[in-house]
Amino acid sequence: MQTLRVNGYNMAYLEVGQGKDGGQPLVCVHGTLGDFRTWYSVLGPLSTRHRVIAVSLRHFFPEHWDGVATDDYRMAQHVADTIAFIEQITPKPVDLMGHSRGGHIAFRVAQQRPDLLRKIVLAEPGGDLDASLDRTVVPGAPSALGTRVLASVKKVRDGDIEGALQNFVDGIDGEGAWRRLAAAPKQQLRDNITTLLGQVHEARKPFGKADMPTIKTPTLLIGGADTTGSLSTMWRVMAEHIAGAGTAVIPNARHWMFENDPQEFCRVVMEFLAA
Repeated sequence: MQTLRVNGYNMAYLEVGQGKDGGQPLVCVHGTLGDFRTWYSVLGPLSTRHRVIAVSLRHFFPEHWDGVATDDYRMAQHVADTIAFIEQITPKPVDLMGHSRGGHIAFRVAQQRPDLLRKIVLAEPGGDLDASLDRTVVPGAPSALGTRVLASVKKVRDGDIEGALQNFVDGIDGEGAWRRLAAAPKQQLRDNITTLLGQVHEARKPFGKADMPTIKTPTLLIGGADTTGSLSTMWRVMAEHIAGAGTAVIPNARHWMFENDPQEFCRVVMEFLAA
């Protein structure tokens, strides 16, 4: 593990490989309750062609944050940190891949600093669509997933960490998903549970139709074939409105599709980055 000083914060990251293409950097951004360990299952294959740099966002492991002071836990802060991190990476432009909430961050980085990016991969980006992309949206009403997060936050505040994690994971990957999860990913989620307290106040804006044409960077959107709910539809809607966007579906996989089928996930990612 290494760190870079980013906007007054020591941002931790893991760097693996040089790749056969001369060290083309692939920066990977984790989602909710993740950290640089999120990408362990795909670091080996991806590093055969790329210099893979997996980051841990502000307040995530290896920091053990108490979740009390949330002033700098904002979507805008994490986007700014990611931009400042990439600015210190050479050579540029880099490839950028984000999963879930990290996909939302990658999208916003592409909006603000396309000059830093060669290609972007969005694996079931997180967030909400506004009414311009989803006519069923009721402004101000929480999404089903957002309601799950709030319920998990209440359990964290009540000291029921296992209940909070079960509620969160089962809400994404179906009932019983937390129980079936292996020990290592369970521990990773436990290590980051207090970040949910910050996420409630992160001020994440929904995706709107007007956002999509601002993405000029070549984009691939990936989803799991068995993902359900808003995460299964959002990336497809986005792909329809991002000019030239490619799509890929990982069979027999859900939201953490790179863990369900790392070989197929790496294949589609590396084909896109090599094209």
